[in-house]
Amino acid sequence: MNRRRTNCRGASPTSKISHQPPRLLIVHIAEPSWADICPNLCEALQNFFSIACSLMGPSRMSLFSLYTVQSQHECILPFVQVRGNFVRLQACISELRMLQVEGCYRPHRTLLPLAVEDGLQQFKQFSRYMTTGAAQPCNSLEITVLTSQPGKEVIRQLEEGLKDINLLSVRRLQVVEVTKDPQEQTDSPTPTAESNNDESATLETDLVLQILDNDVVTMEVFFKAWLHNSETDREHIHLLLASQSLPPSSRTGDNPTVCLKCDLQERFLSPSLLPGTADGTLRIDDPKGDLSTLYQMASLSSESPYKLQVIKALKSSGICESLTYGLPFILRPTSCWKLDWDELETNQQHFHALCHCLLRRDWLLLARGEPQVPRHHQNVAASSFYVITPSQSLTLLVKLVATRELMLPGFFPLLSEGPPEDSLKIMESALDSLELGPTYNPLHVGSHLYSHLSSTHAKPQGRLYSSWESRGLRKAGQSQSNRVRATMVPLPMAPASGTAPKMSAASKAPSGTFLPSDSEEEYPSQT
Repeated sequence: MNRRRTNCRGASPTSKISHQPPRLLIVHIAEPSWADICPNLCEALQNFFSIACSLMGPSRMSLFSLYTVQSQHECILPFVQVRGNFVRLQACISELRMLQVEGCYRPHRTLLPLAVEDGLQQFKQFSRYMTTGAAQPCNSLEITVLTSQPGKEVIRQLEEGLKDINLLSVRRLQVVEVTKDPQEQTDSPTPTAESNNDESATLETDLVLQILDNDVVTMEVFFKAWLHNSETDREHIHLLLASQSLPPSSRTGDNPTVCLKCDLQERFLSPSLLPGTADGTLRIDDPKGDLSTLYQMASLSSESPYKLQVIKALKSSGICESLTYGLPFILRPTSCWKLDWDELETNQQHFHALCHCLLRRDWLLLARGEPQVPRHHQNVAASSFYVITPSQSLTLLVKLVATRELMLPGFFPLLSEGPPEDSLKIMESALDSLELGPTYNPLHVGSHLYSHLSSTHAKPQGRLYSSWESRGLRKAGQSQSNRVRATMVPLPMAPASGTAPKMSAASKAPSGTFLPSDSEEEYPSQT
C-alpha cells in the first residue's frame, strides 16, 4: 500500500481531526444484477445523506459527485457541498433509481477509466473555481467505483486505462464489488478493504478492493465510514504507562514510560448533533460546546497528540456503570504515515500485548487526561479522568468517569433477602413473556430517524435549482428537468463495436460553468 503524504494544511485543530476528502462515487451499471442492486443502493444513499446533510458541528464531508457508467459514462451530479444540499442529492438518487427502468447495457471496458479521469478533471476545475483567498482545506480526492462485476477484473481495467494518467491528486481509488449472493464471496477477498499491492504498483495512488453484500444495512455501514476521521498526518492520542523494566527503544526519552501511539474513532454519532432527536436538547457531548469529551480534547491539542497517563489498574467489576458519562470512543494503533514501518509494527505489537494482558488479568485502566491550558493563561486547568476497557478486537474502549467534584449524594437501600411471594410471581410472569435475546444489535433496531430527517429537508416540489442556476440554464436555451449534469466537456468516449459514440448532456453544457449548491443561497454556512 502506498503511504503518501496528502496536502491538508491550514485547517483549524477542530476541523483537522474530523476533515474528510471530497468524494466521487462511480456506479458501474451492468446487467442483469442492476435490477437487484439499484433499490438497495438508492435506499442506502438516501438514508446516509439524510444523516450527512443534517450533522451539526465541524463538517465531516465536504464535496460529493456521482457518475454512472452504462453504454457511456455520465455525470448525473457535479461536485456539490453536502451540508444543506439534501434536496439536490435526493433528486440525484431519484434519477439513479430511474435507470432501473431505462434499460442497462454491457459497459465498454474503457469507460470506467474515462469516468475516473473525467471526474478527476471536474474536481481539479471545481477546486480552482472555488479557491478564493484561502487555500482549500484538502486538495486530494477519494474515488469509489461500485460494481457488480468481478472486482479483480475491474481493477485490471482501471490499471490498464489509468497507467499513463497523473493520479497524484487521488488519495485513494477503491473498487467495491457488490455480490448478489453472499455465497459468491467464498473465493473472494474478505469484506474488509485490502490493498492491491502487486497489481497497483504502476499507479500513483492506493488501490483497494472491498466486497459488500447486496443489502441496505451493509451499504449504509459502508457509506457511513465516510464520516470517520481518516487523516493520518499524526497520531491522535499518546497512552502513557509507567514501567520499571523497559528496553531503551520503548522508553519515552529518559523516563521509564512506554508510550502507545493511538488513533481515535467514534463508536456512534452523538444525537445532539442531529436536529429534532430525543436527546438533541441535552447537549452533553456537543463538540461545539462541552469540551470534556476525549474527541474534542484531542482536537484542541494541535501542537502535540493529546496524552492519557495511566495512573491505576482496576478489576473489571470494580467500577459502577453509573459513574461513566458522555460518548465512548475507540482507541486503536495509529496508522500515521510519518512513523517508519518498524515503529508502526512495534507500536501495534505493544498495543496488542496490552489488550491481551488486560483481558487475561480481567483489568481495566484508570487514566488522567492532560489538562488543556491556553497560552498565557494563569488559571489552573481541571483534569479529566477516563476508564479504559479492553476488547477481543485490537481496540480499547475509553469513557469519561466522574470525579469527586461532580458527585452528588446518593443513598440507596440494599435489596432485601426476598420480596413478597405474590409480587415475585407477578414479575416472574411478566419477564417470562419477554423474548430473550443473546445480544443487542443496534443494526436491528430502527428509530425512524432517517424518515424524520428526510422530512425536515422537504421542500415544495418542482424547485430543485437555485435562481442563479435556473438563469444559467435558460440562458443556454435548455429546459429544466430533474437531471443535473456535469458542466465541462467530458473526455471522448470509446464507441462500442459497430456503434457511434453517444454524447451525454454533459458535452452540451457550456465549459467552465459551475452550479452553486442550494446551501449557498438558502442555507447559512455552518462551520
